[in-house]
Amino acid sequence: MTDPYKKRMFKSNPYAKKKPLKGNLVVVLDGKYEKRGLQLIPQASRCLIANEVHEMILTDEDKKPGDNVNKIAYIGFFAVKESTVIIVGDEVKINGQVIGKIAGFDETHMPNHYNIVIYGTDRISGNERNLDLNDEVVIG
Repeated sequence: MTDPYKKRMFKSNPYAKKKPLKGNLVVVLDGKYEKRGLQLIPQASRCLIANEVHEMILTDEDKKPGDNVNKIAYIGFFAVKESTVIIVGDEVKINGQVIGKIAGFDETHMPNHYNIVIYGTDRISGNERNLDLNDEVVIG
């Protein structure tokens, strides 16, 4: 079976319409690493199912699917309200504030959860951002 992402078959974004992801923080994280060693998978999209919990990690390294990411700040874990698909380039907002755009996905902890890696200019942790439990997460 051929993976269209690995074969680079998509010449443009095939997602004509999709619902934004909505969720809420269930954990606020603190901490930064200079050499985290995340490996972004080649696929540029992931299906997220209602009630799943996934982790958000921010980097100020401009990376794309297939790349390694080292410089990170932990943001937090969120619970998905309604199933949808998220893709590289989707804007990530917490409480209406844009923190960056999805750079890719790391599967280190699968099947437990995805590490959703976000590219942003300010590598600031969730705790340093004064985020709180139940803060609204919107991706799309």
